[in-house]
Amino acid sequence: MHAPFPALRLRRTRSAAWSRRLHRETTLTPADLIWPLFIAEGEGVEEPIASLPGVSRWSVDGIVSRAREAQALGIPCLAFFPNTPAHLRSEDGREALNPDNLICRAIRAVKEAVPDIGILTDVALDPYTAHGHDGLVDAAGYVVNDTTVEILVGQSLNQAAAGADIIAPSDMMDGRVGTIRAALEADGHANVQIMAYAAKYASAFYGPFRDAVGSRGLLKGDKATYQMDHGNAEEALREVALDLAEGADSVMVKPGLPYLDIVARVKQRFEVPVFAYQVSGEYAMIEAAVAAGAADRDAIVLETLTAFKRAGTSGVLTYHAVHAARLLGA
Repeated sequence: MHAPFPALRLRRTRSAAWSRRLHRETTLTPADLIWPLFIAEGEGVEEPIASLPGVSRWSVDGIVSRAREAQALGIPCLAFFPNTPAHLRSEDGREALNPDNLICRAIRAVKEAVPDIGILTDVALDPYTAHGHDGLVDAAGYVVNDTTVEILVGQSLNQAAAGADIIAPSDMMDGRVGTIRAALEADGHANVQIMAYAAKYASAFYGPFRDAVGSRGLLKGDKATYQMDHGNAEEALREVALDLAEGADSVMVKPGLPYLDIVARVKQRFEVPVFAYQVSGEYAMIEAAVAAGAADRDAIVLETLTAFKRAGTSGVLTYHAVHAARLLGA
């Protein structure tokens, strides 16, 4: 005679779709998404990016159209990245300080057309330097910290003056968050947020992004002297602690899925808003799997984005934002 089965059957609450929805612990909505967009010169321009199938660079008028699309889908925030023309790139990245550069023009145009959508702007010099690094480089090829921070402050004020809502320093220079925060306060931008790329790793997943912003092939050496080693976790917590102490309103972990352990540890340790960037290489792998017939796009997009939320993120930067928002709104 068989012993009686335990009173609790965990499959009981999974037995019907309505019950699975009722008991779901983690939910995903369009309000959890930030859509990264690449900006190109010109008018009426759409330039597909070969290494990011389904993603294009858009001229400013196209960016405005994308902003209207995002607002209609309930996506609350856009992230802007410029593809600076080669003739405007320089050793010192001075185009970052131009109040009429690509990113500033896009900010103003979107804020005029769709004033209620949030705009996040990247602060780093790699879209503007001839050498592809995030900061200024000395004669030995080393990215210097403090003089780079001075330029980043000017870049931040330039973007804030154009109407950016969130300044997102992605450069990984020491001390830049506190210096930028002080400058924003002094310049009358008290309500401009800082989302610090606090744990940004020197990753192999960034390749397609460099195609998108036109820096592929420019980089001399690598970024290992300022971005984090992928073997380190405790160091990420130290980086986050410093950025929060310096005035960051939220922090980011980048890349995303390979670093969900870092997301979870940051959330558990600090209990602050944590974001993750599902970077270009992650997106490209998903699209390659779909193209090979190895994955269903709808299912894998929603599953991976839910994984970010389950790990503790407040939101995710993802090139699948529009696709996911359409699925979630269906």
